[in-house]
Amino acid sequence: MADENKAKAAANKAGGFLKEFKEFALKGNVMDMAVGVIIGAAFQNIVTALTDSFINPLIGLATGGAQKDPETGQIIVSAGSWSIGGVEFTYGAFISAIVNFLIIAFILFLLIKAVNKAISLGKKKEEEKPKDPEPTKEELLLTEIRDLLKAQNAAEADKK
Repeated sequence: MADENKAKAAANKAGGFLKEFKEFALKGNVMDMAVGVIIGAAFQNIVTALTDSFINPLIGLATGGAQKDPETGQIIVSAGSWSIGGVEFTYGAFISAIVNFLIIAFILFLLIKAVNKAISLGKKKEEEKPKDPEPTKEELLLTEIRDLLKAQNAAEADKK
């Protein structure tokens, strides 16, 4: 009997978990996130192309040269290094990675700022919707007269 109760409790727990997950997945947040990941990946390709085609050659010029990878065709910043005790430290590729990161971070900052501004404008429009104005004294008086006339007409109709 106790084993059956434990099995039922476990089944209810699992069912509740699946129900929660289904609600989460169907809310739309997951879909929004998936679209964001896909757009982010595509955008990362654009930024990588920009850094490989324009920024890396500039960094290569500034640090002493760059090489083209024969397999991928990408420009690899090979200059900008120093040696200590036979160990070579390269900083050109590191600078390229930093520039790539800064470009992506800046563009994402601008996108988030634009989305937040659009959301706040939408909220302001909702707040600015005209509320029903308070009735004036004349309107209150006219409403009272109308109600009295309705009551008077109803009373006369009852008498007939």
